[in-house]
Amino acid sequence: MATTMLAFSPLSNSTFSTPFKTSKNPQNLTPFLALRRNPFSIRCFQSPETTIPTQVQTFWGWLSDRGIISAKTPLKPGIVSEGLGLLAQKNLAKNEVVLEMPKKFWISPETVSASEIGSVCNGLKPWVSVALFLMREKMLGDASSWKPYIDILPDCTNSTIYWSEEELSELQGSQLLNTTLGVKDLVANEFAKLEEEVIVPNRGLFPFDMTLNDFVWAFGILRSRAFTRLEGQSLVLIPLADLINHSPDITVQDYAYEIRGAGLFSRELLFSLKTPVPVKAGDQVLIQYDLNKSNAELALDYGFIESRSERNAYTLTLEIPESDPFFGDKLDIAESNGMGEVAYFDIVLDQPLPALMLPYLRLLALSGQDAFLLESIFRNSIWGHLELPISRANEELICQVIRNACTAALSGYTTTIEEDEKLLAQSDLNPRLKIAIGVRLGEKKVLQQIDGVFKEREMEMGGFEYYQERRLKDLGLAGAQGEKLPWIGEV
Repeated sequence: MATTMLAFSPLSNSTFSTPFKTSKNPQNLTPFLALRRNPFSIRCFQSPETTIPTQVQTFWGWLSDRGIISAKTPLKPGIVSEGLGLLAQKNLAKNEVVLEMPKKFWISPETVSASEIGSVCNGLKPWVSVALFLMREKMLGDASSWKPYIDILPDCTNSTIYWSEEELSELQGSQLLNTTLGVKDLVANEFAKLEEEVIVPNRGLFPFDMTLNDFVWAFGILRSRAFTRLEGQSLVLIPLADLINHSPDITVQDYAYEIRGAGLFSRELLFSLKTPVPVKAGDQVLIQYDLNKSNAELALDYGFIESRSERNAYTLTLEIPESDPFFGDKLDIAESNGMGEVAYFDIVLDQPLPALMLPYLRLLALSGQDAFLLESIFRNSIWGHLELPISRANEELICQVIRNACTAALSGYTTTIEEDEKLLAQSDLNPRLKIAIGVRLGEKKVLQQIDGVFKEREMEMGGFEYYQERRLKDLGLAGAQGEKLPWIGEV
């Protein structure tokens, strides 16, 4: 996911400062974030059970009746720390296939098209049609052929889309808050459109009181459980396979699942699930959900975060403002180098800045005496120049704007890094509060890191070699240390 979070606020009247934006969907957050006296709480999870719930036993029998599982199946559902998970029934080798699910038992846009509501779902976005299908099957109750599967789905997760107002207030100042509110807005708008164009005109198919909360539930199920990286499939729910949980200790890039043919002479497709690491009998079978997601993305999609530093990121959004007198030239240069009017840079904790970030910043800051580089004669070579410092004024402006922006962003949080670290040291934290503290702490550390990088650049600026000095050297008019050489014939 590549994230769409936006980072900084405008800081001055400079045409360079305007690239820093706060949000693509500005909204008044004050009423929404008003702190309540209610304690930070979770209302959708019950106390962990020690025995397999009846619904899970029914689901297992449903799978058995359809020949999906048997006594030889190497895994089974079990109660684990995450809730439900898949346990090995024998020792499993690395890359051993643990489950195969025929396509007729998948839930996908094709499933919806072939269902009773398929004719009214034409033209809907794939995820919207599947969400509508899930909502309807849940409300059909005993009349649904998918009831055993629907019954084991959770009412919610710790994903931030399910958080209450007081819980979200713990994310104040963070990019995750803006993203969560944007997603909730998107879901609400899609539901309003769905209700008006599909549900209300077809009450015979939808004789239920379908609400936005029902749609949010279905969206959250898809967001957290759907397999989206399957060849030829954009969105698929795989019953049983979607019980598999995530392990931060599994760092292999290879996918643990794939779609393949059922046999040499069969056209039927199978979803094949493997264990990426060896597993002992009785232990949980786990996979890596996505190595590239940040903690904010993990919190939004699944409702958990990791402690690894590389999961902490902050997305800087830069934009060439239309008010810039050189807007057209800068946009042309950006597009010629695979970029555009807006550029997103994910800065990751303890990792270098993205390679294209400084050249793009220098392009945005070009003005005054440096603007000659925007002339057409430099068009084929300017990006090479932008990869190195252009002038002291250009570099100073970059550092000033970025550092001021970091200060402004840090001031938006209600706690400091030290306060968050002290809170995280507590052993009895509510899971959602722990997520909120972890995400906002990670963002602040990245902002602090960005500020430190540009503070160091300010201190080293006197030792940089700028464009004019490099040009003099190229012409043989300056020495290796930048000193001017005497003209030929001078004594």
